[in-house]
Parts: sequence; C-alpha cells; structure tokens
Amino acid sequence: MRYLIIGNGVAGTTAADQIRKQDQTGVITMVSAEDLPFYYRIRLNDFLAGELDEQALIARKADWYRERNIDLRLSTRIIGVDPLARTVTTADGNSIPYDRLLLATGSHPFVPAITGADRPGVFTLHTIADARRIAAAAKTGSRAVLIGGGLLGLETGNALRRLGKQVTVVEFSPRLLPRQLDAAGAGRLQEILTAMGFAFRLNARTEEITGTGPREGVRLADGELLLAEMVLLAAGVRPDLELATILKLERDKGIKVDERLRTSQPDIYAAGDTIEFRGAPYGIWPAAQEQGRIAGANMAGDDLVYNGTTPANILKVAGIDLASAGEIDADGQLESRLATTATSYKKIVIRDNRLAGCILLGDTKAFPALTRAIADQRDIGPIKDKLLADPTLL
Repeated sequence: MRYLIIGNGVAGTTAADQIRKQDQTGVITMVSAEDLPFYYRIRLNDFLAGELDEQALIARKADWYRERNIDLRLSTRIIGVDPLARTVTTADGNSIPYDRLLLATGSHPFVPAITGADRPGVFTLHTIADARRIAAAAKTGSRAVLIGGGLLGLETGNALRRLGKQVTVVEFSPRLLPRQLDAAGAGRLQEILTAMGFAFRLNARTEEITGTGPREGVRLADGELLLAEMVLLAAGVRPDLELATILKLERDKGIKVDERLRTSQPDIYAAGDTIEFRGAPYGIWPAAQEQGRIAGANMAGDDLVYNGTTPANILKVAGIDLASAGEIDADGQLESRLATTATSYKKIVIRDNRLAGCILLGDTKAFPALTRAIADQRDIGPIKDKLLADPTLL
C-alpha cells in the first residue's frame, strides 16, 4: 500500500505515525512546502523575539522519520492531482503515486482587502519563513501596528514588545479574543496588557496602509493615522483549499469529511485545519491531532469514528495563562458564576444545572476538572455556587 500525506503539521504527522503502527511495510511519503520538518507553529513568536532558535522549534527531527521509514520531502509544493491515475505532480515536475491520499494542508493567513496590504513593510506570521522576514525587518524602527486583536495578533505583538517595539493593536471587534472571552474577561485582559505597554484601538476599521520608504502608516476609518515602521496583519486564517479545488472535493468552510475523515472522492482523506466536520471547522491543535490519528488509522484499514472535538483552548496571551472551553456565553443568556481579582477572571456557564463552559484568565489550574465536568454533564446544582472557589468539589 502506498500512502501519500500532503502536509507536515500535527494532523499529517500524527496520521503518518498511526499508519506505521498498523502497517509495517506500506510506503509512506510525506510532502511539505516548508523547509523545516514538523515544528511548533505556536512558538514562532518565541523565535521572533530571539528567545528560541530554529532547531528548538522542531517537534519531529529527521531521525524520527527515518526510524519509521517515512519518506519526508521538504521544500516540495504540489501543483496538480490526478485522482484517476492516483498521482500528484510537484512544482519541479516530479510525479508521486499513491493508493490512499491524506490532505493535511492546514490553513493560510487571511489578508483583508485593505489598500496598501501589499506594501513591503506589511507582514503576516504563519510559517517559519514569515518569522524570518519579520525578524529581519524588526532590526530597525521602534513602532509596530498590528491589525487584528485575536490570539495570533496579541502573541506577535508581545514578541515585538519584547524586542523593544511600541505596539498598537487595531481590532475591528469591540473586544479582544472574541472566540475565547466574553466582554468582561476581554476587558480584564486589556487592562493587564495596557499595563504591559500595549496600546489598543478597538471597534476600529482600517481604511488603508500608506507611507513612503521604510515608514508605514495605518489610517483608520475615523481619520486617525498610526505611524509605524512595520505593519502586521493578524486577521485570522482560512483553510487551504487549493488542492481540494483541483480535485473538485465537496467543500464550504473547509473540505467536507464524514465521521471517518473521508472526503467526497474515494481513498482521499483530509484532517486538520483544512477540514470542516458537520458544518464546523476547528482550527485547534487537539482537534487536528485527533483527526490525524483517526484518518491515519482508517487509511491503514481500521474503522474508527470521529465525533468532533469539544472546543477547548489552553493558551498563553503575552505570558498570561488563558483557558476556555465549551459555551462562553458572550451574550449573557445563560446562568453563570464569576470570580475576579486584579489579575484574574474566572467564569463558569451553566445550563440546566450542568456545566456548559468556562473561562479562566490568569489562573487555569481548575481547567482539567472543569473540562471533565463539561464532558460528563453531571448535575452540579448543589455545588455550583462554591465551584469556582473549590474546584475539588468536582
């Protein structure tokens, strides 16, 4: 059996490992357009800040692939797929055959339609190549503007702050991290980050990026001009659907897969940030890892079922611990309990006396117990008023 995996992130690497565990003799080929093997993308900001070198980023070094007899081909871009002949074509004209194919191509940065977004001083951060370019540009100048107040924007901003830059974050939403935090939690986070030296423009729309020479300017819709030597776009990511389009796979928010991670074409599977399952994309590491495991097992002849992944994030935002899971009830429609201090914000969300979700900012020790309770869905009515003060009650 010939297995081909396109993509060398957590989904593809987990799938390759699972295939080898079940098929000791099959040929496994893994292709990546990047020049580093599977690395911790979430730590690119530590590299950018000069606190981590490239080798320390790598999660699976060359020996790992050799030991499992996985043919890893880096700096290789796929430009064509023939599902009838079961071959793919690389940019340098080579052909790679397969019997079963996994698309684990991940995502790419979303670049908003902003005038001037293609200027030389404007960057996105998604790959090690992006980080190298930003690190080189950051050697001069003292000011940076980030367009996007999500996790990536704040983490990138913190890396630049650690390099001594004055960082202003422009966010279209009225609050930071709208997927992970409600308004009160986001407000507490903003207070902490402001004390660290960040500046914010919330509920703000970027009109254009302008400037001459090394100086860039971000003009907001209200007329304010923010001057900086570099601008970073951190407006989120979108699934990479280039090969899915060539293959004419069913897709919407991502490549549509069934509960066995199969696409609409025979013997073609998909996993990770490039997919949607039951109408939802995930875009989080635990989901990609689980999808890769199940897809790899099924490609090797197993019959495992994927039932989705509970949205749960354990993050560090500019060095501040943050964890959220399930329903964060941003609109305040459900029952909840709060506990706050100057440096923390905790919230549990309750539906019918069962834990539906939680937010923990600054102190995340209770997160494992709370996520288990969300999964178990047992009655917490008798302890819900004491739970934040004493999570051991679970």
